Amino acid sequence: MTHELVEQIVRTTGLPAGDASRIVADVAAYFSETADEYVRRRHQELQLRGGKNDEIFERIQLELARRPVRAPELSTRQLRRIVYG
Repeated sequence: MTHELVEQIVRTTGLPAGDASRIVADVAAYFSETADEYVRRRHQELQLRGGKNDEIFERIQLELARRPVRAPELSTRQLRRIVYG
């Protein structure tokens, strides 16, 4: 499947095979991330940008709902539990 996708990207975009392969690998890694991993990563990123937890958890809830492979709907309490244990 991955090889076919790389070939499709090369055909439709004109990108070199190496670039297309890196793009496919990057996208595959992004979508293989579990909801818990995503929540932890985004919480840390947003916290480093000065976000406050209430704002961060609200934003993460919205982001999870919009992901192409939709994660389960998580409450603020569940998000806090993922981040802090």
